[in-house]
Amino acid sequence: MLRLSTFIRDLMSIKKTLLFAVLLFAAGVAAGWISTGALAELVNQQLSGLKEVSGNLQNSKHPQWSFFGFIFLNNSIKGVLIVYLGLLVGILPVMFLLVNGMVIGYLVHSLSAQGESIADLVIRGLLPHGIIEIPAIIIACAYGIKMGSWVISGIYPRRRAWGREGEGVLRKSVTAAFWVVILLFAAAIIESTVTYALMQN
Repeated sequence: MLRLSTFIRDLMSIKKTLLFAVLLFAAGVAAGWISTGALAELVNQQLSGLKEVSGNLQNSKHPQWSFFGFIFLNNSIKGVLIVYLGLLVGILPVMFLLVNGMVIGYLVHSLSAQGESIADLVIRGLLPHGIIEIPAIIIACAYGIKMGSWVISGIYPRRRAWGREGEGVLRKSVTAAFWVVILLFAAAIIESTVTYALMQN
């Protein structure tokens, strides 16, 4: 059930939901890029919390190990939770995608406005780990949205196959959660080593 081939096959079965999740994330990035007022305040709150944690980790005895532990635990716990919080009719995965996209869009835009090179920011600060981490989060949210659509479909009394569909959805969610954690583990290693080293220069 947890084989990579099963995971890939399951992904192919939710292509439309994956595309929807990608579009939501892209919309979040765009909103973050042009954010002003209350929207900017929301993103700044997210970033201030991250900066505080980053400062504490930087001052630890072994900062790279501390970064790895924090990044992996934080992302993997959120990744698994967001799959199953989708049972609340899919609202939280949608919000998670939008907010994370907004943070990235706002951060890149604000730093570029301060004279930083966008290409440099993306290549050094985002691409090494983001090429794994962002798809993993999008996949987790897509499964969360799928869980929510299954719950919503149960509202219709004539859906006699709802229970059988649920067995398939839940089985796929377990496989997805397992591989999302694996992907986020790899991303955390890269972020705490390659990205960390690049951003120190």
